[in-house]
Amino acid sequence: MTPLHMIQYLKKEQGRLIEVKEPEVGCWIHISPPFSQAELAEVSEQHEIPLDFLTDSLDIDERTRYEREDEVRLIVLNTPIINESVREDESIYITVPIGIILTIEHIFTITAYPNPVLDLFLKNKVKNFDPSDEQLFVLQLFEKNVFRFLSCLKSLNLKRNHIERELYDSSRNRDLRRLLAIEKSLVYFVNTLSANDLLKLKMKRTDFLHIRKDEEKMDLFEDLIIDNSQALEMANVYTNILSGTMEAYASIISNNLNVVIQRLTLITIILMVPTLIASFFGMNVGVPLDPNSDSSFSFYAIVGISLLVSLLLAWFFRWKKLI
Repeated sequence: MTPLHMIQYLKKEQGRLIEVKEPEVGCWIHISPPFSQAELAEVSEQHEIPLDFLTDSLDIDERTRYEREDEVRLIVLNTPIINESVREDESIYITVPIGIILTIEHIFTITAYPNPVLDLFLKNKVKNFDPSDEQLFVLQLFEKNVFRFLSCLKSLNLKRNHIERELYDSSRNRDLRRLLAIEKSLVYFVNTLSANDLLKLKMKRTDFLHIRKDEEKMDLFEDLIIDNSQALEMANVYTNILSGTMEAYASIISNNLNVVIQRLTLITIILMVPTLIASFFGMNVGVPLDPNSDSSFSFYAIVGISLLVSLLLAWFFRWKKLI
């Protein structure tokens, strides 16, 4: 099922997710772009939801958190999406918030961007998904969000390995910019996964979802906390590997530059010797084919001496492994 309107009323019937025209008790209400501030205000008034619960979830910089006001509860969960920027040095993925609002009769989700995690639920691809069970719905959202992070992390790691193999042959600026884009994505992931981890731990401690007496859901929640911690650890490992890789390539480039400069310096020294010798005799030595010159043999002698000294210098530098 693909979202066609700003607001959708969804419920499960005979194993299928269907859209209804009016909200029913226990249905899932999904709010997606495009929408206006006036439309959000209308939803807020109709369902007695604080307006900032809706608007805060649309801010791309909104932090992961939960909040309660009377009988309405808000969970802001950040999730990764592909960055639409065309610049190579921009991050491949960014993280954006999903707002999950729990009321007495309904569960709301709201996002300002098309979201792969929510698409799984909208397309009815989540096993045992039932919007009428709000506690399980939230836990399944957490679960699919962690899996989304793991999938993106594996994709980033494959890209890094591919770019590294290309950099073995040549240190192109384009490849280095691609590595920078991966590094930016990993920074987003580390920060978001860390915030999501704290969110889950606080929710478990305060029993925000009221599942403490449900052993099955509590076990699922604990597994999700472990999975999120593993994803965070993986993101940290990939970040450290990439940072080490970038530092190693910076050292290699610097070392290559030093080698080139050293070789050019030695070549300059070798070429300076003939110039120095010729300068000693240049004004007083006869030139070949000059009828006024006393001797042309001296010219060839100077050329020969210059070549001999240059070859000896080149051999010495080679023997010392300087070139």
